Amino acid sequence: MLKATRVSDPEVYSIVADELSRQEHNIEMIASESTAPLEVLELSGCIFTNKTTEGYPGARFQAGSQVADRIENLGIERAKKIFGAEHANLQVYSGSTANYSVYSAILNPGDTVLSMRLDQGGHLTHGSPVNFLSKVYNYIFYGVDPKTEQIDYDGVESIAAENKPKLIIAGGSSYPRLIDYERMSKIAKKADAYFMVDMAHIAGLVAAGVIPSPVPYADFVTSSTTKTFCGPRSGIVLCKAEHAKKLDKGVFPGAVGSIHLNTVAAKTFSLRYVATPEFRKIMEQVVINAKKLAEELTSYGFRIVSGGTDNHIVLVDLRPKGATGKIFQNALEKVGITVNKNMIPFDPESPFVTSGVRIGLTSISQRGLKEPEVIEIAAIMNQVAKAPENLANLEACKIKAEELIAKFPLYPVGSFED
Repeated sequence: MLKATRVSDPEVYSIVADELSRQEHNIEMIASESTAPLEVLELSGCIFTNKTTEGYPGARFQAGSQVADRIENLGIERAKKIFGAEHANLQVYSGSTANYSVYSAILNPGDTVLSMRLDQGGHLTHGSPVNFLSKVYNYIFYGVDPKTEQIDYDGVESIAAENKPKLIIAGGSSYPRLIDYERMSKIAKKADAYFMVDMAHIAGLVAAGVIPSPVPYADFVTSSTTKTFCGPRSGIVLCKAEHAKKLDKGVFPGAVGSIHLNTVAAKTFSLRYVATPEFRKIMEQVVINAKKLAEELTSYGFRIVSGGTDNHIVLVDLRPKGATGKIFQNALEKVGITVNKNMIPFDPESPFVTSGVRIGLTSISQRGLKEPEVIEIAAIMNQVAKAPENLANLEACKIKAEELIAKFPLYPVGSFED
């Protein structure tokens, strides 16, 4: 790959090569990251990059779209089949624009939206004050029970009954537990609200049938196609047939312009890949690895938010270790393990410091790491936590991390050779 760039722009080529090397030698444990198959890398830069088209198959605004129609239709059919959805739209550019497209389809300025608090598992696009849409819609929030650190469904129902939101959102970026979609759907119906699930983080687990699907219960389901989906940097929206026309109009022209056909092609491949037994085995191992890591870290005195995990996320409270998320994240990066600092429910620290870290098990599971390796990683993390600013300690941990990950190639040997 990049044979032409190597010759025409060595400077850019060297930067890309450096990133490949970083990923190869790094234990990637950021929950929003995964490793795209080689086919996704190829298709993301394929010939469809040259084609501009707007509208939907059979009704394009530009000529020469017959082949584009075929790739988009194939992706739509695969999405509907794998998720059991009545309608699918592949034109959104990301999980964020997937959410914006639903808002565009069903909301008017000033409408009330009920979503999960950002510091308790929600997402920036669900009404955070720093997101521009907080100025457009009236966002109100629900959270978790302080004792269980799991969604307070009675609280959701009470808030919905009192405020009558137009839309209720479930799902987020750092919630490690299963969500009772049936209960949330009933709450939404009772409040005469639409129900949307943002499954950006768990889409791969859902596609593989490893955890329950929100599709039977939600009016709209949005997702990115990275994270556990392990595909290109893009998005997807699913919905009930009754909302199909509204959604398509909300996507185009409501929220996006011309289609990124190259990523539509990559998504179409991914929608085949996630249906394979190979992918299901990886997703099963993701959950096994996450539970094992939570168990091991607990044995070392870390506190796991909500007491465990049901998906790929382990949310860790570092206060028992006397560290902040910022300190622990930076120390682990020096060792060659990447995680991200993350607020925990009712966090006394600022979002720039945090009391916790969010750890994801997708990438290492794709590389073939299993329980024995997770036990090693937990031991390294514990050693780092003992002296996160001691350079000698970090160097010793780095040697262990490098020896561990070197046994598991990022891609098959020779994948990037001429």
